Amino acid sequence: MADREDRAGNDRAENAGMLAKAEVLIEALPYFQRYAGRTFVVKYGGHAMGNPAAARDFAEDIVLLKAVGINPVVVHGGGPQIGAMLEKLGVESTFVDGLRVTDKQTAEIAEMVLSGAINKELVGWIANAGGKAIGISGKDGGLVTATKVERTVKDPDSRIEKAVDLGFVGAPTHVDTTIIDTAVASGMIPIIAPIGAGEDGHTYNINADTMAGAIAAALGAARLFLLTDVAGVLGKDGELLTDLKPADIERLRENGTIGGGMIPKLETCVHAVEAGCEAAVVLDGRVPHAMLLEFFTARGAGTLISAD
Repeated sequence: MADREDRAGNDRAENAGMLAKAEVLIEALPYFQRYAGRTFVVKYGGHAMGNPAAARDFAEDIVLLKAVGINPVVVHGGGPQIGAMLEKLGVESTFVDGLRVTDKQTAEIAEMVLSGAINKELVGWIANAGGKAIGISGKDGGLVTATKVERTVKDPDSRIEKAVDLGFVGAPTHVDTTIIDTAVASGMIPIIAPIGAGEDGHTYNINADTMAGAIAAALGAARLFLLTDVAGVLGKDGELLTDLKPADIERLRENGTIGGGMIPKLETCVHAVEAGCEAAVVLDGRVPHAMLLEFFTARGAGTLISAD
């Protein structure tokens, strides 16, 4: 009798677990239907890139998106890995406003790390998760044309603005999506290194957030996801701000609620949504499957930025 009761209890627990899984799928169904055939651009970087378990989760999420009819396009960073390689080779780095001053030697090393080691590692993670990925950079197929970034800094004594030469640091000025369209049409997942070619013939290292935003705008993506090492945009009391418009972001910037590295991320989001991307999301890449939680559940997981 006890054995039968145990078996019945196990069956009830198993059925409850199956029912919970079914409810998750039912909750996600409207999102599958709405966004089938649309494009998601995902900027991948931060904590997840140095953690095999997080990288595995990320790859599974990307393959799942492809399996349900959404077209993921991944743009990856690699600042810490570039820094580690420069240190290993005895090359010193200097920064201005968070941007690495990139001389010719540093640019060559950055391209080697980004377009080589990191890019192909991500292609491998996608393959291990059952997907088909192709690794490219902004130089391939004329994807991204870049121009040299100009920066000024204020002298602490005289308070006079001075131009600073960042070397081969660039910003996207034109995006030709032909190579992405071709890859997607072939069932491939593009994995893009943030390197671009300038009309001057030089190769430029591009901030990965900026690169992802420019590509999302050019593709008219349904979503731009910026995976970060924070929960999203936080208010002064530490609460997560779940929905923002460009005007909200300007107000939060003026009153000091947001600052530091979050400002350029949000500037990227605003540019993307004002240039053709439906919405952008800043969310915590350290949370397992955060991207799926944000998109395929009603409660969400990050900060959504949409146009006014």
